[in-house]
Amino acid sequence: MGRVTARRRASHLTADAVTTRPETLVVEEPLEIRVDGAALTVTMRTPGSDVELAQGFLLTEGVIGHRDDVARVAYCRGSGDDGLNTYNVLDVTLADGVPAPSVDVTRNFYTTSSCGVCGKGSIDAVRTVSRHSPGDDPTVVAAATLSAMPDQLRRAQKVFAATGGLHGAALFDARGDMLVVREDVGRHNAVDKVIGWAVENRRVPLTGTVLLVSGRASFELTQKAVMAGIPVLAAVSAPSSLAVDLASQAGLTLVAFLRGQSMNVYTRTDRVAH
Repeated sequence: MGRVTARRRASHLTADAVTTRPETLVVEEPLEIRVDGAALTVTMRTPGSDVELAQGFLLTEGVIGHRDDVARVAYCRGSGDDGLNTYNVLDVTLADGVPAPSVDVTRNFYTTSSCGVCGKGSIDAVRTVSRHSPGDDPTVVAAATLSAMPDQLRRAQKVFAATGGLHGAALFDARGDMLVVREDVGRHNAVDKVIGWAVENRRVPLTGTVLLVSGRASFELTQKAVMAGIPVLAAVSAPSSLAVDLASQAGLTLVAFLRGQSMNVYTRTDRVAH
């Protein structure tokens, strides 16, 4: 399995001196996800929890709905002449009867700020594909419980503490107990790893939970929460307008600017008890 950190030398400049010293950096490597032997997507990720990453990605893309849709997940041999396993190619074998993804599944409704699909069409597509809508989830979380979550996430981010270069995502229950935390160089990968953990442990749909992310609440992260049936998404930074629109239509509670005792609740405010 690949390393999650690496050492590189850097020149450190101050007003008085220049010193050269080793720095600990987060590792970034490609992971190709194949389904039934066919390449589906390549993502740049931090090695580790790759099986969770693949399953979380497939669930949030609508390819699978639960763990029983997956027959096997295994690393493939490397593509070089030596045939060594680089642990950068992962093949997911779907269970009998589960249809293979269409050729454009990776972006048939999955929208980022860099693509041209946006607005109502994107939201309608997520609502059509989602099997685990959170709209009817009766979960209520105390505001004080939400306020305590960012510090818990930060304390659990061991690699971030060493590198300062990773996004974090954590899943909590409504009482504020942390169920799982994952780190990755990509914020969407960190969330996919968390959701993949839930898939592997047969906990989807994730009713009664809060997903906390260390950055902003984008459309893509909101989409992932909706697809997993998570009723509350919280972010320490800002949301996007389309994230708020999707959360509103899907019945997801979206909390942002979660800092100290302060927060903004944009949708389904009935789930946050003050």
